[in-house]
Amino acid sequence: MTYTQQYLQKCQGLMEAVALQEDKILEVARLFADSILSGRMVHLFGSGHSRIMVEEMWPRYGSFPGFNPIVELSLTFHNLVVGANGQRQAMFLENVPGFAKQILRNFDLSNEDSALIISSSGCNVVPIELAELFQEQGIKTVGIISGKHSEVSISKRKDGRKLRDFCDIVLDSGAPIGDAMIKVENLDTPVAPGSTVGSCMIINCIKAELANLLTQAGEPPKVLTAAAMVGAERATELFQSAYDEHAHRVSRLYKKVGISSYVSEKN
Repeated sequence: MTYTQQYLQKCQGLMEAVALQEDKILEVARLFADSILSGRMVHLFGSGHSRIMVEEMWPRYGSFPGFNPIVELSLTFHNLVVGANGQRQAMFLENVPGFAKQILRNFDLSNEDSALIISSSGCNVVPIELAELFQEQGIKTVGIISGKHSEVSISKRKDGRKLRDFCDIVLDSGAPIGDAMIKVENLDTPVAPGSTVGSCMIINCIKAELANLLTQAGEPPKVLTAAAMVGAERATELFQSAYDEHAHRVSRLYKKVGISSYVSEKN
């Protein structure tokens, strides 16, 4: 087989791994539907390349409001690689204890919220601490990890606990140990990772099930849709209404955050 054929075959295995988790995926969709229908939000977080899954959920074509994408540029900005804002700093910061608490200090959380945290290894400090903090506040939390990779990876937390230890539901991307799936002749380390493929399949399965649940509940989501499908006028209407709904939802996360003031008390 060519390397392309090998990779696609491996991806077929990822698809089969995701398919085996259908019951869990529907359980997650129900959890998220409860948060969204209550007017609250599903908090999304991923450091490093796990940020990709946050953006896959919202906002993009075929997605809809109800999600709070928490994207810390200091943990996810890879473009420069070296120098100021380089990759070394990002990898260091995602293992700084206490960083997660500073992130969540920005939001007025509710136990009606839910959360989705993505981390292939499930071993970096910031995503683990976020899940722990969500759990402490009664927020149901879902993790997406690569099960085999996480199992053999060593947690950066002093107590050895991993992301899965603080999640109510854990989903598995199906990716192998080390993530990379293809061994090239005369190259001693594999290439072509699979966790993004498997995790994105999980994200979009959740999204589809969730859209169905919201529609059945009488609150069909405002889906970002291409003009090529619905015409420019309808597409613009959907985009604007979806963004406005997001603003209405996210405003509740700031309304009474932290130390009260005459503004928060008045409103």
